[in-house]
Amino acid sequence: MENVANFDQIIAGRLKELRTDQGLTLDALAELSGVSRAMISRVERAEASPTAALLARLCAALGVSLSVFFEGSAGTPSPLARRAEQPVWQDPESGYRRRVVSPPGMGARVDIVEVEFPPGAVVAFGDQPPGRNQSQHVWVFDGEMELTVGETVHRLRPGDCLFMRIDAVHGFRNPTDKPARYGVIIDLGSR
Repeated sequence: MENVANFDQIIAGRLKELRTDQGLTLDALAELSGVSRAMISRVERAEASPTAALLARLCAALGVSLSVFFEGSAGTPSPLARRAEQPVWQDPESGYRRRVVSPPGMGARVDIVEVEFPPGAVVAFGDQPPGRNQSQHVWVFDGEMELTVGETVHRLRPGDCLFMRIDAVHGFRNPTDKPARYGVIIDLGSR
């Protein structure tokens, strides 16, 4: 899953599948997500690699988490997810790497993700579509992170854990010159 060109094809197919399964036109998804119709079309044709912020907006409009989005590209469901088989996606803008740790297709209401966040990297989400009753915990293992939730900036160090609603998150930033690594435990609400 780490081949970027192949991953763009996987994202393209999955986005189109979710959009059409929900009976949404490109225009309808553009209106729901705040992402231009042209950009959605480019992503669906694998002509553009979506950034983390853009993919988050599309997932919010489709009512799925990033983990559920990538779950569609998984093979046969198994209760065991070996590290070598866990899907990894790298944001083309910030360079952060997101590994889906949870076994896909189990119907669980919780997803677990591991993130490696480069030194000085920033991911800004801005205003997001209203929440889907989803929340998350961010638990820092190594390094430091600043998370902007609503109007508050939280500085997290190893061992710290922050709970938040997904739609309240406005940005992630590594303010140091060392990489950060953290886990995200996502409560998907009702699926």
